[in-house]
Amino acid sequence: MDSLRSYRFPNPELFPTRTPKPDEDPLKILLAEHDEQVADFIIIGLSEAGHSVDHVTDGRDALSYCLYNTCDLAIFDRMMPGMDGLSVVKALRAARNELPVIFLTALGDVDDRVAGLEAGADDYLAKPFHISELLARIGALTRRRSEAAEVTSLAVCDLHLDLLGRVARRQGTVIELQSKEFALLEILMRNAGRVVTRTMLLEQVWDFNFEPNTTVVETHISRLRAKIDKPFDTQLIHTVRNSGYTMHGPR
Repeated sequence: MDSLRSYRFPNPELFPTRTPKPDEDPLKILLAEHDEQVADFIIIGLSEAGHSVDHVTDGRDALSYCLYNTCDLAIFDRMMPGMDGLSVVKALRAARNELPVIFLTALGDVDDRVAGLEAGADDYLAKPFHISELLARIGALTRRRSEAAEVTSLAVCDLHLDLLGRVARRQGTVIELQSKEFALLEILMRNAGRVVTRTMLLEQVWDFNFEPNTTVVETHISRLRAKIDKPFDTQLIHTVRNSGYTMHGPR
């Protein structure tokens, strides 16, 4: 990765547009962006907020970095030389690498956003954007991950979810789940017995406001049911008409 650049601006007075909040922890962030002007803009904004940034311009370098280095979060451009961002995220998820990923891209259509999120990205921000929004999304994503780490396992009837190992089991059988399926299941299990609305799932799983007619939630719930409920006698995921979904055992 000869193109790797590392940045750290320890003195926030150099960039006085934003003062880091006391409760914000500095992060090590990988930025994969081939446009040097855009990259410099992002690097300055992230560094001013107290974060350290490593920068690559090639998708293959981004994948190699994520597989063999440690960082807290990655920001990918969708269109990169060598390997596009969508392919990089798919390769990471196939390797069971759950590094939080945010897409930054000029491809802002709903279908493009859905494709990015379904590939395994955690958030999607279309260009042009404000650095303050990017920082807010980074904060929301890291807080959500931190809060999720407080509990290490969940159980509803004979379904068990290992949050550390990211493994789902029902009646002792391991159930293979994609990243978003796991996230949906985790939210349903954390709220067992309560109704979780479609809007809540969109906001918490994708951290994104979709068009009203999007079917991304329904599609993922259908896939989840096929794995969690269909092979077993007892249905756990239930639709609440005109409200959302809930998870519970026999009543």
